[in-house]
Amino acid sequence: MNVELLSVVDKNDQVIDTLPRHIIHGSGLMHRAVHILIFNTNKKLFLQKRSIKKDLNKGLWDTSAAGHVDAGEKYKDSAIRETKEELGVEIKETLSPLFKLSPTKQLGMEFIQVYQSIHDGPFTLNVDEIETGDWFSTEEISKRVLNNDLMMTETFKIIWQKYSEGYG
Repeated sequence: MNVELLSVVDKNDQVIDTLPRHIIHGSGLMHRAVHILIFNTNKKLFLQKRSIKKDLNKGLWDTSAAGHVDAGEKYKDSAIRETKEELGVEIKETLSPLFKLSPTKQLGMEFIQVYQSIHDGPFTLNVDEIETGDWFSTEEISKRVLNNDLMMTETFKIIWQKYSEGYG
């Protein structure tokens, strides 16, 4: 079995340890993640519907791509890797940082660096991670988030609210 090693971080996002993912999650330790918002040239956002095989947020709509930052990995490198793994595309040239969220219980105790990128697809979805995906207008997403759509992850709703406050 392949054990996913992640960095445990302190309140200043400084690495203090390296432990397996399941121990970090089980103990509620602070760690790092990335979420990527991929817009097309028509300004629609690609959302993925998480696979029912996932251990968390099964079958819920989430950011275009997301994942943990591996131990020893930089946020940006993680965002590029996760997008390639989940959607089958390179976004290095169009990737730009937006903001970073601090860990809370609601965010799974993750420092989350949020990025945006531009890509029109097509995507090759990783079937182990993603059930399906689709493009949504920002108006539709805002309406669903405002109505607390239970088919969207809490993390995505928090990210979208922050994005809408200063980035939308």
